Amino acid sequence: MIESLMTVAMAPPAGGSGGSQGSPAFMIGWLVLMVGIFYFMLIRPQQRQAKERRAMLENVKSGDRVIFSGGIIGIVTNVKEKILVVKIADNVKIDVIRGAVSQVLAKDEEPAADEKK
Repeated sequence: MIESLMTVAMAPPAGGSGGSQGSPAFMIGWLVLMVGIFYFMLIRPQQRQAKERRAMLENVKSGDRVIFSGGIIGIVTNVKEKILVVKIADNVKIDVIRGAVSQVLAKDEEPAADEKK
C-alpha cells in the first residue's frame, strides 16, 4: 500500500511531460516586455535628466546665481568655454569648472535645504 502511494506521489502531473515549458515565442514575448518596462522605467528618465542638466550647463550666463556641488553659492561674473569665474564674496572670485554647477537659482530664489532628484 505504501509503495503504491509513493508511486502516485512521484508521478508527473497529468497532461504534461515532466515540466511546464512554454513555447519559445511566449518566452521571447516576456523578455521583450521586461526589456521595454526596464527601458521606460529606468533608462529613459535618466536620459531625460542628463539632457536637462546639459541644457542647464550650456545656458549659464553672467549674472546667474549658482550652487556648486560643494555647496558654494556665487554669482557668475564671466563665462568661458569650460570655466566659470564666480564671485563668492566681496573681492573674491574663483574659477570653477562648468560641470560643478548643480543648480542655477533665480534672482530672489533661496536654495533648497536638501534637494534629492
